[in-house]
Amino acid sequence: MSYLSGLFSTVFERRFARAVSTDAEGRDITDLANDLLGAQGEVSGSTLARLILDQYAKADAERKKAFFEFLLRDLEIDPVEVVETLKDYKASPSKRSYLAYAKASEPKRQELLRRLNQVRGGTQRLVSMRRDLLGMMREDAKLEPLDVDFQHLFASWFNRGFLVLRRINWSSPAEILEKIIAYEAVHAIDSWDDLRLRLQPTDRRCFGFFHPAMPDEPLIFVEVALTQGIPNSVQNLLANGRAPIEAEEADTAVFYSISNCQAGLAGISFGNSLIKQVAADLARDLGALDTFVTLSPIPGLTKWLGKNQSPTVNNASVEAQAAHYLIAAKREDNLPLDPVARFHLGNGAAVHAVHANADISDKGMRQSKGAMVNYLYDLAHVTANHEHFVTEKVVAASPAVHTLSASISSKS
Repeated sequence: MSYLSGLFSTVFERRFARAVSTDAEGRDITDLANDLLGAQGEVSGSTLARLILDQYAKADAERKKAFFEFLLRDLEIDPVEVVETLKDYKASPSKRSYLAYAKASEPKRQELLRRLNQVRGGTQRLVSMRRDLLGMMREDAKLEPLDVDFQHLFASWFNRGFLVLRRINWSSPAEILEKIIAYEAVHAIDSWDDLRLRLQPTDRRCFGFFHPAMPDEPLIFVEVALTQGIPNSVQNLLANGRAPIEAEEADTAVFYSISNCQAGLAGISFGNSLIKQVAADLARDLGALDTFVTLSPIPGLTKWLGKNQSPTVNNASVEAQAAHYLIAAKREDNLPLDPVARFHLGNGAAVHAVHANADISDKGMRQSKGAMVNYLYDLAHVTANHEHFVTEKVVAASPAVHTLSASISSKS
C-alpha cells in the first residue's frame, strides 16, 4: 500500500506541476513571485519557484535589474507598521506582540528568497543572482538595501555548522579539479601538469569548504606546502624540478594560496575558519609540524609606494618599505590598508617576516615589486591577537618586522 500510495502521489504531483507550469506560461516573473508568496501547497510552491528561477536565468541584464527593483519596491517593509508594532511590543511585551513586530520588520522579499531556495539547485542559483546584484550595485547604489537581505540569509545558510571540509587531491573528480584551476586567484595554475605538482606530491595539500546544497562547487580552498623551515620565495616553493620531502619530515605548514570561489558569496567569511581548522587537522595528523605560516602577496604595496613617492633602490629598502606599509599604512577606520593583511591579522595571525624578490612573476613585480610576507599562525596566540586587532586595531608583528618598519619611520 505504501508503494502504491507513493506512486499515486508522484503521478499526482507531476500532473499538478505540469498544470501549474502551463497556467504560468507567458506570465511576468513579478506575477509569479507574488503567486509564490501566496502559495500554500508544497508542489505548487516548488513549481512556481522553479519557473521564477528559470525566467531569471534567461533574462537579460535589463530584465534582471527590473526584477531587483520589483523586490526592492514592492516587497519592502512598511515603516509605519514597523513603528506601530514596536510601540505595541514596548507597551506590552508578549509572544503575540513580538511576533507582530518581527513579521512587520522583515521584508517580504526575504520570504520569497527562502521559498526560491527550497527547490533543487536553488541555493546555487541564488548565489549567482547575488553575483548579478553586486555587479549592478556598482552602477546603482539604490539596490544596496536588497543586498542586506541576501547577506542576512546567506550568513545563516552558509554558517560554519553547514560547511564540510574536504581534502582535494589528484584523485578528486575531474569536475572539482577543473574548478580549482579556474578559481585559483593568487598563483595561476597554467596546466593540468601544474595542478598535479600542487596536489600529488607527498608534501602538498589542498583543502576546501563545500556546502551540502552545492556539493560540486568549492566555496573556498587553501593550498598548503609542507616544508622544512619558512620559505621566502614562491617560485622556489612551486618549482617544477624541486625534490619533494615526506610529509612526516616537515616542520612547517605553509598556506601559500587561498581563493574564494563564489563571487555571489562576497562578504560571507569562510577563510578564518578554513585556515584554523586545516592547521588544527594538520597538527593532529603530522606531529612534527610546529610552525604554521603563510607566504602571502602584498597587493597594495606598489600603489602605496607610488602615492608616497618612496624610492626602492635595493632589497633591503624594499623589505623595510613593505614592513612599514603593513604596520603603519592605515585606512580611515585605522585598519591596515592592505586587504590581505586585514584578512590574516583579523584571523589572529602576526606579521612574521617580509622578503624581497619573493615573487618575481609579472604579477608579483607589478603589485608589490616582488615582495611577499609570512603571516604566522601561532595557535597559542591567535585568539589574543584577534581580540587586540578587533578591539584596539593593534597589528601583531615580530620584533624584526617592527625594526624594519622603524627604519623607515626614522627617515620620514
